[in-house]
Parts: sequence; C-alpha cells; structure tokens
Amino acid sequence: MAIQWINGHIVRKQIWHEGLFTLTVDCPGVAPFECGQFLQVGVPLADKHLHRPYSVASPHGDKLDFFIVRVADGELTPRLWEMNLGDTIDVSSKATGGFTLEHSPSADAIWLLATGTGLSPFIAMLRDSRIWNSYRDIILVHGVRHVTDLAYTAELESLVRSSEGRFRLVPVVSRDRPDDGFHGRITTAIESGALEELAGLPLSPQSSAVMMCGNPLMLDDVEAILNARGMRKHKRNESGHYVVERYW
Repeated sequence: MAIQWINGHIVRKQIWHEGLFTLTVDCPGVAPFECGQFLQVGVPLADKHLHRPYSVASPHGDKLDFFIVRVADGELTPRLWEMNLGDTIDVSSKATGGFTLEHSPSADAIWLLATGTGLSPFIAMLRDSRIWNSYRDIILVHGVRHVTDLAYTAELESLVRSSEGRFRLVPVVSRDRPDDGFHGRITTAIESGALEELAGLPLSPQSSAVMMCGNPLMLDDVEAILNARGMRKHKRNESGHYVVERYW
C-alpha cells in the first residue's frame, strides 16, 4: 500500500550536539498511534521520494518530535540536518510497529535500555501517562560514546526530581568518564552489578521487565545476559521478561 503523506512544517529545531538534533514537526492529521511506534519521514526529490522510518520521540499530537543523528554519507539525514524553522517535511499519515507498552510484560519495575537515538521511544513513553500507571519503578539507561551525545538531559533530570523516587536515570558513557552514571558499556554495567547498584534495584525475572532499543550488538549481548539470568523474550502467546526493537 502506498504511503499517504502529510505535508508538515518544522516549528522547532533542538541541536544537542553537532549532528545530533530533534526536529519538531507540525503535522496535524497523523492518525492516533501508541508511544514506541514509528512514522516515515522524508523529502521529495526530482526523481524519487527519499524517506525512512523514525520512532517518534513524543506522544500522538499535532506536533511530533523526531530525534535524529546525521549520518555523514547518508542520503536523508544530511538533508534533515540542513533544515530550519518553516521548512516543509513529509510525515506518513499512519504509524506502525509493535514496540509499545501494550506488548510489554508486566512487572514491578521496567528497565528502558537504549543506545544513541534508540532513546526516542522512551522519551515518548515518559511523556505519556501509561508507563507511570503501569509500573511502580522506571529505570532509563542511555548508552552513548561521549558525554556530549547525551540528550534530553534537563527533561530527564527534572523527572528524577519530580517522580518521588520512582524514576532513575543512568547514563552509560563508553569513551568519556561521566560525572554521574557508568563509564563503559551497558553490557559491562549489567554484568559487573554496577547498573543495579546505581539504580538501587535488582534486575531479575521476579521483579523486572525490560525494553531495549538501539545498536544490534548491544541488543544481542544484553539478550544473552538476560537469558543467562533466567529471563526470556516476551511474546504475544508466551509471557516473558523483555522486548526488543532493532534500529537496523
């Protein structure tokens, strides 16, 4: 089925770091969707329509956020990086994808593990009431290479302060040494026990659900670690402990 496009307009451009940015697009008419789903975003060229899927970093509404990293040799992201307020951009009218809370396991605590722009669906979820009504404790783990790659920091730290202890934020930085969080990789943080110590909660099959999104190597490695702990993938017809979204 051909994609139905809505002609949107950029109303905000937040630059987190060189090549790392969020575009807020005013595009009324996008059909209601669940946090964690993705929309196609693109631009028309003379000979084709250039587009790719992006997980939306905001709940459904007239104005939608897209968290993007510029890929130097990419076709689309350098064009998106050059866009400014008022520029037009196409957004698909309907979202797709099953990486949603509706398809996630029940538990006391939910661990949100992301690398890079895999943070997008979790920003949307944290801005919506459903995750707060579904889980007692929420732990967001964001893995990046450099401290400058961390985004949405002020918003997330504000949630830490206002959540009365329900929300924990653990930055994981592999190449720099952060002031807070863990220096290394998410896998190392889990295996060493440091992640649970920083969060102040156990990551166990008895109390935890896990959602993870981002680099496929991280996803594969974390899956193996969780499996070794007696946790298994959550499926529609078989209850488990974790769900996975692969960005490529």
